[in-house]
This record gives sequence, structure tokens and C-alpha cells, in this order.
Amino acid sequence: MAKIDYKRSGVDVEKADQFIKDIGPFVTAKKINKVSAFGSLFDFKNIAKNYKNPVIVSSTDGVGTKLKLAQKFKAHQGVGIDLVAMNVNDIICLGAKPLFFLDYIACGKLNPAVLKQIIKGVSLGLSQSNCSLLGGETAEMPGMYKADEYDLAGFCVGVAEKGKIINGLRMKAGDKVIGISSSGPHSNGFSLIRKALNKEEIIRYKNSLLKPTRIYVKPVLALLSSYRQKTIKGIAHITGGAFYNKATKIVPQGLGLAIDKKSWRPNNIFRKIQKKGKLNQVQMYSVFNMGIGLIVIVDKASAKKILTRLNRSFKSYIIGEVVRSKEKLLLG
Repeated sequence: MAKIDYKRSGVDVEKADQFIKDIGPFVTAKKINKVSAFGSLFDFKNIAKNYKNPVIVSSTDGVGTKLKLAQKFKAHQGVGIDLVAMNVNDIICLGAKPLFFLDYIACGKLNPAVLKQIIKGVSLGLSQSNCSLLGGETAEMPGMYKADEYDLAGFCVGVAEKGKIINGLRMKAGDKVIGISSSGPHSNGFSLIRKALNKEEIIRYKNSLLKPTRIYVKPVLALLSSYRQKTIKGIAHITGGAFYNKATKIVPQGLGLAIDKKSWRPNNIFRKIQKKGKLNQVQMYSVFNMGIGLIVIVDKASAKKILTRLNRSFKSYIIGEVVRSKEKLLLG
């Protein structure tokens, strides 16, 4: 029997250690401990001073099968941004400020050049969120993944004032729904996209499909710092489940969202997907964000001012209102 060791079995520990050293500059949180540890430390004391009753908010998510296209077209940096966006955008829906982020990368064979691009994307996404990269894990798993395959997961922690958590409970009929535009499909629906479009069409539309998920942290936190909870009633990140499940997730019993789909123009890529896949309206609005990546439900009296403010960052629209209804979504 031939001599074996861990490296011959497909796991290169030395290469992994070198990769960790190489990405050290991307770890942006101030170190508390001077030596390596088995966990990451975060000094919460100074931040907690700004809150009367701070509550920790957490989120974990991945990029999904968009990774298939990223790997095919070697667009690794963009999915690093996606990974951050999928987590920090969820955090802000509760009115929380993202604090720190950890990533998990699993791969068939450790390719430092590829992994550095991913971490660079993570760093870019975190810079858009004023959030720190605290640490992570890289797992080389031959036999589980092909040599050129990898999977990503992220974990984010934020903080909110307990009395100012955005939970939708103050929502009432007449409140307005503001939709903030997306950059494209973001990181949802790619299993369906890969069925709806053929190989040539995926190549043709790759730039639209691979646009990184838009990060809404800064404009939303700025909005929350200027308006009271009575004005900002609810925030929803339009991801998997889209309008039928994600937009309505924050709506209390007895109320629904009356959404006018004519109030904005979906990105062209969605029309291509719908046409090529022969998908109906329910399918499209159940899977894709259709050009609206985040919704903010606000008091009617402040809607126009808030819309003007949000438009300074990303194109935004009043796309509907809250109504009394047994149905959670009325799409017209």
C-alpha cells in the first residue's frame, strides 16, 4: 500500500495556513487578544454606551446556486459582496446596526487566488455596511466538492435599541409602501434561472445575472436616525419567497399590502426570464424581487419626504399601501 498522509488525501494544511495569513489585512475588527484563539472576540463595551437597552440581532445566510454561475464565469469577487448583503440587509430590517461578520468557505481544493477574490468581495461589502470582518473558517473538503467548486455562508451580528426594534406591529391601513430598487436578481431564484435560460442565454445575460446584491445599510440607518418608530413601520428584504412570502412577513393579522406592479419598471432581465421560462405572474413574484430589493413601510404623512431622501441613494418608488384585508398580498 502506498504511503499516505493528509496532503495526499487532498487537504493541504500548510497552504490553508498561508492563505489565512495572506487575508489578515481584510480582518478589520480591532484585535483584543494578542495570540491566536479558537473564537473571535469583539469589544462591545463602547458600543453599548450608545444604547439604553441594547439587543443583539443576528442573521446567517448564503449565496445559493448563484455560485454555479460565479464559478463558471470566474466572477468570485461579486459573490463575496452577495454574501455580506444577504446578511446585513436582513439585520437592518429590525432597525439594527450591523457590527461584525464571519464567513465560512468550503471548497474541494484550496485555490488561494480564487479565495482571495471572495474575501476581497466580502471586504468591499462590509465597507458598504460599516461592519467589521471578525474571522471565519475555510474548509478544504475533497470528495464533498469538486476541485473547482466552493460554497459560502455568512454570519452577522448587529445591535438594536430594544424599544426601537422595527417589527411591523405599529402598521396601520393607509401606511405607504416604498420600494427601493434592486440591482437585478440579487442572490435568489438562480435554480429557476438556470432552468428558464439555456446555456447561450446565460452567457448573453451573465453581466445582469451576476451583478452583486445591493446593500441598503447606510441609507436605511440614516433614515432610522432621522425618523421615529411611529413613522417607519416595517422593513422587508425581498429575497427568497419575494413578494408573496418575504414582503408580507412583517404584516400583522388583518392587514395586507396592496402593491401596484405598474408603479415601477422591473429590470429587463426579469422580462427575459419570464418570457424564456414561460412563467406566470405568481411564479415571478413568488421567486424574484422583480426590481425591488427592499421595502420600507412608512406613515402616509411622511411618505413623500422619505421617498425623496431614499432617492438620493437608490431609485425608489411608492409602490402601494397597507390595507385592511384577509389576504396578505394584493398584487394589481
